[in-house]
Amino acid sequence: MSDAHRKQPSELPSSPPEAWEPLLRFARLAGRPLERFLRIEAASGILLLVAAAIALIWANSRWAETYAQLWHTPVGIGIGTFTFERSLEWVVNDGLMVIFFFVVGMEIRREIHHGELSEWRRASLPVAAALGGMVAPAALYLVFADGPAVRSGWGVPMATDIAFAVGILTLLGKRVPAALRVLLLALAVIDDLGAIIVIAIFYSSGVALSGLLVAAVAFVGIFAMQRFGVRSKVAYIAPAMVAWAGIYAAGIHPTIAGVLVGLITPVRAWLGPDGFVAGVRKELDHLAAAPRNTLSSHELAETLRSVDAARREAMSPAESLIEALHPWVAFGIMPVFALANAGVHISGGSLDSASWTVLVAVAAGLVIGKPAGVMLACWLTLRLRVGRLPAGLTLRHLLVLGVVAGVGFTMALFIAQLAFTDVQLLSAAKLGVLVASATAAILALALGRLLLSRTEGAGAATTADEAESSTEA
Repeated sequence: MSDAHRKQPSELPSSPPEAWEPLLRFARLAGRPLERFLRIEAASGILLLVAAAIALIWANSRWAETYAQLWHTPVGIGIGTFTFERSLEWVVNDGLMVIFFFVVGMEIRREIHHGELSEWRRASLPVAAALGGMVAPAALYLVFADGPAVRSGWGVPMATDIAFAVGILTLLGKRVPAALRVLLLALAVIDDLGAIIVIAIFYSSGVALSGLLVAAVAFVGIFAMQRFGVRSKVAYIAPAMVAWAGIYAAGIHPTIAGVLVGLITPVRAWLGPDGFVAGVRKELDHLAAAPRNTLSSHELAETLRSVDAARREAMSPAESLIEALHPWVAFGIMPVFALANAGVHISGGSLDSASWTVLVAVAAGLVIGKPAGVMLACWLTLRLRVGRLPAGLTLRHLLVLGVVAGVGFTMALFIAQLAFTDVQLLSAAKLGVLVASATAAILALALGRLLLSRTEGAGAATTADEAESSTEA
């Protein structure tokens, strides 16, 4: 086929044949602001903030009863005589949040395999910072907690909200070197892992062996499918749901099932970028060599399936699932979780002494305990020469890191749900998380602008890049 008969890229139609051009232009024009917003690194944190604000306003308005009624709406399924019914709040916290924890599990697995946690020298500093940032807040909470009724909340101030934390660093712009963002991400991954361990060990009810047996069978099934080379991600949904049901029946919080499935998701690609290029080039060459109008729809479908398989296997299952699920988690599940859990009725007169203790202990743990624990752990690690400070970073950067780690929000609210059965204590813990997270965010922004300069951030980023290039060379 001659080049004259081929359609050039400039000749390709700009719209589908069924579309009406004016409506299509309007839809594209209306969607551009949303696309620009979603590309902002802090967009997820902004949505979380908006969802939390809506929940707070709603729970303290004249329509407060409708807020409570909404999340206590029964939702269930029935098959014959079998029925399973739970509240809408349970569906969010124990159902949708499993997907959030599944993504967290895959991110932890990725970092351990080929990320910041793959080498002990790079991992030692964020590991120490995360451990210090978990132990110190928990210990400080217990100092304030003077009664057995409130001590169960010690795990609430341990967690860092990665979406908000990254968003705050983004707002500081060029003052923040790339190395500080990487350190925060590594710290948050380890922090999440620590929170997951705490949930599994301390915030799960008595373990039922029958449930564990069901979960074990599901995980054996997943491993067997991997060994048989099953690559379809959809095929793993059924055993993953069985694992969730088994973990739930065992009395362990079902989100742990999401983490475990994420941790065993493969992180190595089958074809990789080179294999993808070779496979697609082969199929494109086949299409280019075929005479015009002689390629049947069946042959074209086979070619497209081959191209799709090459595209799917260019990335590891974990990487591709993270890419596919991250927007749904960041812009859907997490804001819905915030909407369902941040609606605290604020009334100072209704808080008793135990509730005030929980509020103050949670707030102190996040605002004071987090930065103190992070700074002390980092100082000890560097002093003992167990780890090293990334190029371009100073103790001032670590102080900002410690303060921004005090933004607990999502994970802290989640642990609060597990820690307290008393409604008043739970409301106090949630209020403490919200107050502390807002305070930590403001302090981090103020300290970042006060201690970090734009030129220093840019220079640190350049230094880090040069150091990385020389290391690779």
